[in-house]
Amino acid sequence: MINEFRDTATEWVFTIGWRLTKRMPEPAGRAVFQAAADTMWRRRGESVQQLERNLSRVNSAWTSDELRVLSREGMRSYLRYWFEAFRLPSWSRERISGTFDLAGKELMDEAVRSGTGAVMVPCHMANWDHAGAWGCLRFGGVTTVAERLQPEGLFDQFLAYRQSLGMDVLAIGEPDIVRSLIRKVKEGRILALLGDRDISQNGVEVNLFGEPASLPAGPALIGLLTGRPVYPVTMWFDGDRTTGQVYPAVTAPSDLPRGEQVRAMTQQIAHAFEDGIRAHPTDWHMLQKVWLADLDPARRVAQSS
Repeated sequence: MINEFRDTATEWVFTIGWRLTKRMPEPAGRAVFQAAADTMWRRRGESVQQLERNLSRVNSAWTSDELRVLSREGMRSYLRYWFEAFRLPSWSRERISGTFDLAGKELMDEAVRSGTGAVMVPCHMANWDHAGAWGCLRFGGVTTVAERLQPEGLFDQFLAYRQSLGMDVLAIGEPDIVRSLIRKVKEGRILALLGDRDISQNGVEVNLFGEPASLPAGPALIGLLTGRPVYPVTMWFDGDRTTGQVYPAVTAPSDLPRGEQVRAMTQQIAHAFEDGIRAHPTDWHMLQKVWLADLDPARRVAQSS
């Protein structure tokens, strides 16, 4: 009964938030969300503490006071993402296209023009939903995956939200999801697969900022199985715009076993993420555990085996 009440309350809060935020004058809405970010930061709950632990890996020289300043800016950036996400379906096509840019987008243009398709691997930086909406307008659609949230009604809202932006969304855990993604990219589509959080818990171990971390294997595996290019992507807020960078396609020696190829390619993705996160640490919205040292003991054993 308690879980059912909590799920209902969570779904209600997001539903009301979505409706009210779209109706607020934008300056007032941004002020409300920044105030909410500052409140969460001052309370320093587990999510904020984890954000600070994650940021401490980016630069071990940062002091505790510097990490507190960074985490405050990080929470403001994170709540900015939510504010813009709630309002994004009401943005005009001109605003979506005019406030986003991606250095290296020519690689994606060519992948679509030639019918080859490509696997884009962004991380949780700035507004990845804005990037998806922009990609749908520019490339005629983007296929992505989504974590199956609880309660189910909340997941359905997020699914409808991303579909309203033009995205083709598959739920993690669906039967034959890898086969479906392979079919999509072989049809010449752009896949956008977030690559900095191992939701499935069966990713590969990489070195991230000098420590073992677990990142999803899916992007590299799909690239290998299809022969399509795999491009890491990082993003950041720049004034009222979201800007991104496409990195060169990751590769692996053909004479390695497939598992080692996946690991080598995922390590290259990690290095690209390091570059982008180091340059824009407060726009990395990672409030969850990534490094093996932070994961539970059973998970650490599974990842290391």
